[in-house]
Amino acid sequence: MIALTISLTQVQLFLFIFLRVSAMTLTVPVFDNQNIPVMFKIGFCFTMALVLYPIVRLKPTLMTPSVIQFAVGVAGEIAIGTTIGFLIRLIFAGIQLAGELAGFQMGFSIANVFDPMSNNQSPIISELMYMFAIMILLTVNAHHWILRAAAESFTIIPPFGFHASGSLMTFLMDAVRNIFVLAIKIGAPVIASLFLISLGIGLVGRTVPQMNVFMVATPLNIIVGLLFLSFSLPMMAAYMAHIFAGIGRELVHVMKLIGH
Repeated sequence: MIALTISLTQVQLFLFIFLRVSAMTLTVPVFDNQNIPVMFKIGFCFTMALVLYPIVRLKPTLMTPSVIQFAVGVAGEIAIGTTIGFLIRLIFAGIQLAGELAGFQMGFSIANVFDPMSNNQSPIISELMYMFAIMILLTVNAHHWILRAAAESFTIIPPFGFHASGSLMTFLMDAVRNIFVLAIKIGAPVIASLFLISLGIGLVGRTVPQMNVFMVATPLNIIVGLLFLSFSLPMMAAYMAHIFAGIGRELVHVMKLIGH
């Protein structure tokens, strides 16, 4: 008869892996979608924890019998996973902001769709850009870096290794600031073209006051916006691929900031 013995330390180690993986998985795009069943998310995180447990090789001596210290460690694991997932989420926030700015200028701000990621109404162009970014992410295999970051995070940041340093806060603030820079870079072709169209319509309206420019502006903005959006998709795809290609370096850098 085979006796299966599992020590309390092993349970604690597995719980730490499960919590960090779950916090990271439920924060990154796609997996945080409300349409995905909760049981599937739990099963996926549990499976990843089972796969990572023999790989990460954590030291049992890091565990502590103290309840307070263990609770602090649990909170730290959740904070580590959330921080890594939050960094990835910021990239998609910038892409969605680009679509929102373009959609607002095109006149699509009154025609919103339900966003399952945030349970809120979001512009159509913003949702289109989000789906396009997901496709590019999977095309360049950037999701492999995310899974690899989950495994390497235990080497760089062992349990009870979370440190909220000033360098980490500065890095996260810079990442939040880059949302607007990313949005302008991605949406620049559409935003610039629609700005010129609005400027031209304004000049026509001042030159020919009898002309109802509002009847012309709305369909013209939609046509020009969609036209430039379709023309700029290859450039957007190349730029997004460049961003996602460097996501591995960003994740390693933020993990080093957390662990030091």
